[in-house]
Amino acid sequence: MWLRTINRQFLVALAIAWFAFPALGQVSGIPGPGEYLLNPARPLEPLKEQVVRIPLTIRPGTASRHLSLEATIYLPEGAGPFPLLVLSHGTPRDLAERRVRQRYQPQSWVFINMGFAVVIPMRRGYGHSDGDYAEEEGLCDQAHYYEAGRESARDLLATVHYMRAQPYINPAQVVLAGHSAGGFASLALASQGFPGLLGVINFAGGRGSRADRVCSPPALIDAFTKFGRTTRVPTLWIYAQNDTYFGPSLVRELHRAFTREGGQARLVMLPPFSEEGHYLFTDVRGLDRWTGLVQSFIDHLGVPRPH
Repeated sequence: MWLRTINRQFLVALAIAWFAFPALGQVSGIPGPGEYLLNPARPLEPLKEQVVRIPLTIRPGTASRHLSLEATIYLPEGAGPFPLLVLSHGTPRDLAERRVRQRYQPQSWVFINMGFAVVIPMRRGYGHSDGDYAEEEGLCDQAHYYEAGRESARDLLATVHYMRAQPYINPAQVVLAGHSAGGFASLALASQGFPGLLGVINFAGGRGSRADRVCSPPALIDAFTKFGRTTRVPTLWIYAQNDTYFGPSLVRELHRAFTREGGQARLVMLPPFSEEGHYLFTDVRGLDRWTGLVQSFIDHLGVPRPH
């Protein structure tokens, strides 16, 4: 995917307007960032992409296994240090798709323009990362979501350690974000905590969705309950009303479970998006729906805007 260069100050101002006046684009014809990305009349430039290997040590029993995870890095212009956004992928139902390196260029472009360095790690069992798939949930009626989330969090924490050691990263400003199982993984890691974590952005997060239902909803609610009990940073949850993977009624139960235990979570249930609301984050047409919400959340976390 090729991306356009847009004046940074204009994008930030546009994000504020979009958040403050959500119908502005529809009423006045003012375009959001997604419309700029889709406009063929504007020049295109690629993000500068790095593909790295992130070390991961697994200690089953008394033995140690040294693995590495494939990860994609995008950096803003300049030397930094930059705040860090760890962007986590979902779990495609198609097993072959799990071996594709997720790049999320349009979405990363938005975060880059907010001043973040972006890293997208492929967890074990995905892309060209080492190791077997580590997020097995068990039987559908006896799912182990909490345990699967802890395995996901292990890979994300290795990514955080690697990135915080880079000279161009501000280790005191880390935000976790993820889509679907990646949103779930981000909340799982946030529940463990680490130095420098400021907050989490959960796009349609969950696990266990099948073609027509979610396996073991009580187990999923229990996992969110446990996450909320130990999470100490603000979180933003963005879902669409027509998400058939994780529907509004279940999402509200997950939110209640998380906040009842002390977790801080702002739930935003957006109007129906396209044919399937679960793809609000991954579809470039959805960028305008969430950019302003995220910018407002980042401001709340105290991350300074780029000059």
